[in-house]
Amino acid sequence: MKKQLLIYYVSFLLFFLLISLARRWFAIDFLAFWVGGAIGAILPDVDHLIYVYFLRPHELTSQRASRMLSQGKVLETMSLLANTRSERTSLIFHTAMFQLVFYVFAFFVLSSSSNLFGRGLVLAFLLHLLIDQYLDFRDLGNITHWLRNVSVTLTRDKTVFYWAAAGLVLILYGFLL
Repeated sequence: MKKQLLIYYVSFLLFFLLISLARRWFAIDFLAFWVGGAIGAILPDVDHLIYVYFLRPHELTSQRASRMLSQGKVLETMSLLANTRSERTSLIFHTAMFQLVFYVFAFFVLSSSSNLFGRGLVLAFLLHLLIDQYLDFRDLGNITHWLRNVSVTLTRDKTVFYWAAAGLVLILYGFLL
């Protein structure tokens, strides 16, 4: 779990630092961008709580996580959910279809709004999803559960291309919009 958190936070800090440097966002007014990013970096993990409490509350891991949270064991619950994340293949946010829709939504937020909080939130949300895909690909060798709602099968090379294209769009969003 610590290694995963390190990947998330280092990626978030580097990406947002590079955007801030490139755009010369150094004044305190741009703190909203960072706060939105910090919240957006956490939001995709709400998907696991939706799974635990609403989608599959009868599963053993869901029951364990629910019991641990009711006892106030937040860090232990986070560790449990991180260590068993590959078991949850029916997450809502962790699908290619949701990711595609969110990229379109993010485009509209980034291109039509000057709200720095919203900009940071959608960029960090997309970054988190991209990192989750990378971790799944690294750990499982594929991202097939991300594609469960679409009839697409990706080879290893096509998966790398898909992930790189999503990353490139995220970079373009961060630096151009």
